Amino acid sequence: MLPRLNTGTPDPRNRAWPANISPTQEPIDPFHLPSVALQRVVADAAVLFAGADPSSIDNVIHEAFGQLARALQLDRIVLWDDIAADPGEPLHDWISTALTVAEPLPLSALPFIRSTVQSRKAFAVTRLDEVPYASSRDQLRQRGILSAAAMPVVSSRSQIGALAFISSTLEREWPSHVMESLRAFSAMVANALTAKANHQALRSALDDLQQLREHVSEDDLDESRPAVSRLRTSRLIVSESPTIQEAITQATRVAESTATVLLLGETGVGKEVFAQMIHRLSPRHHRPMIGVNCGAIPSALIESELFGRERGAYTGALTRQIGRFEAANQSTLFLDEIGELSAEVQIKLLRVLQERVIERLGSTQQIKVDVRIITATNKNLEKAVEDKVFREDLFYRLNVFPITVPPLRERIEDIPGLAWEFIDEFSKQLGKTIESISEDSMRQLRLYPWPGNVRELRNVIERAVIVSNGPRLVVPIPEKTVSRPPMAAMTLKNLETEHIRRTLESTHWRIRGRGGAAERLGLKPTTLEGRMAKLGLSRPRHA
Repeated sequence: MLPRLNTGTPDPRNRAWPANISPTQEPIDPFHLPSVALQRVVADAAVLFAGADPSSIDNVIHEAFGQLARALQLDRIVLWDDIAADPGEPLHDWISTALTVAEPLPLSALPFIRSTVQSRKAFAVTRLDEVPYASSRDQLRQRGILSAAAMPVVSSRSQIGALAFISSTLEREWPSHVMESLRAFSAMVANALTAKANHQALRSALDDLQQLREHVSEDDLDESRPAVSRLRTSRLIVSESPTIQEAITQATRVAESTATVLLLGETGVGKEVFAQMIHRLSPRHHRPMIGVNCGAIPSALIESELFGRERGAYTGALTRQIGRFEAANQSTLFLDEIGELSAEVQIKLLRVLQERVIERLGSTQQIKVDVRIITATNKNLEKAVEDKVFREDLFYRLNVFPITVPPLRERIEDIPGLAWEFIDEFSKQLGKTIESISEDSMRQLRLYPWPGNVRELRNVIERAVIVSNGPRLVVPIPEKTVSRPPMAAMTLKNLETEHIRRTLESTHWRIRGRGGAAERLGLKPTTLEGRMAKLGLSRPRHA
C-alpha cells in the first residue's frame, strides 16, 4: 500500500501556500503558472513528441510526464493504455522522488476513475469527500492520494486509455485553464501511442513488401512511369523523400486528435494539401473542411467572414449571414495566411479559441461552436511576435502542433512522381496521350531550384502538355532562373549522378579508350557501366 506522506504544517514561503493564507483554510489553487506560461510547457511537450522517433516513444512519454509534473507540482502521473482490458499495472507510472512508493497503482482498484473516463469524460476532485462512492474514497485514501484529475486517452477509435494526475501532498484546485492544458497534453499522449502502434504496423508491412519485391523481376518495372509512394488520402502527396515522409508522419500523428495544427512552409509547397490530408484522416472527415485565406479578404470584411453578421450590422449588410466558424461546426476550419490578420481580429480569434463561442456582428448572442483549427503561414510568426505585429498569446494557442512542409528543392526524389501526376491531370483534360518524358527534361526538372515550389512545377507541366504534339513530352524549363541547386539541397546520389552525367556528356558518351569517361573518372570501364546501370544513366538517342 502506498504510504500517505505526513505533510505537516506547510511553510508560508512555499509558493503553494501564500503567506496570507493559513493551512486550516479552504484548499487553494497551487497552480500559479499563468495561462500563457502553462501553454508554453504544453507546447514544449508538443515539440518533444513531434521530434520523437516512434521506436523511442516510451522514453519520450516518461520525459514529458516529468516536465509537466514538475511544472505543476504534481507527485504522480499514471497512464493506462486500455481501460477495457482490465489492466493490472499501468503502461507508464511517473513518480516524484519525494514519494516512497511500494506498489503500482492498478486501475481496477479505482472504479470511479475507470467508469468516468470510459465515457470519454474528464473529471477532477479537490477533496476526497467529493468522490461519490465510499469504496473509491477508501481506495484513494489508502494510497495517500489527496487530489486527482483524470483525462481519457483515445489512441484509436476502438481503444480508450486513462491518464491520471495525482497530488499526494496537498489538496489542489483544478482551474479551467489547467484542465484545458491537461486535455491538450492527453491528446498528445494519445497521438504518441498511435504513432507507436503505426510504426510497429509499418515495420511489419515493410517486411512483407520486401518479400514481395524479391519476387518481382526487372521486366515488370515501367521505366516511363516511376512507381512512387503516395498517401492514400491525396494523390498530390508523393512520399519518396525523407523530408516529406517526416512531415507526413507528424501529420498522421496529430490527425486523430482535436489539437490545433500550424503548417509552416514557403509559398506553393502544398500546405493546403496537408490540411486536407489531416482533415480526411480525422474523425471529422464526414463533413467538408472549410477554408479561409486570411490574406485575400479585406480587413474590413474578414471579421464578418469568420464570425458572421446580422442584418443591418453595417451599411450594405442587407441579409443575415453565418460565418466560417459556424459553417465548420463539427468539422475543420483551415485558416490560410494566418499571419495577415489584423490586431483587432487576432483578439477576437483568441477569444474564440479560448471559449469556443462566437458572436455575429451586430449581435450579442453567443453561439457555441465545435471546430478543429488548422492554420498555415509562410511568415516567421516568432519574429512577428518579437516585432509586436502578432499576439504572443495567440501564437502559443496556434503553435500546439507545428508541422514544416519542406520546399520542393529539398525533396528532389519526389519530382518525377509529382510531374507524372500533373501530366495525367492535364493530358486527361486536353485529350492527349503522354507516354514518356524527355530524359533531358527530367534532368532539368531535378536541377531547377523551384522558387515557386510544387505550384510552379504544376504550371510548368501544364504549359508543356498544352504545346506537346506527341507521346513524348519535352518540358521547357524557365530560362531566367535555370541553375544548379545548392549542394546542400542535393542528395549524395544526385551529386554522383550529375557528376557522371557531365563527364559522359563531355566525352560524347564515350566510355572506353584514351580520354574516355572511365579514364577521366578514374574507374574501370566495367565499373562505370555498372554504376551507370545502378543510377539509371543511359546514352540518349540523339547523342
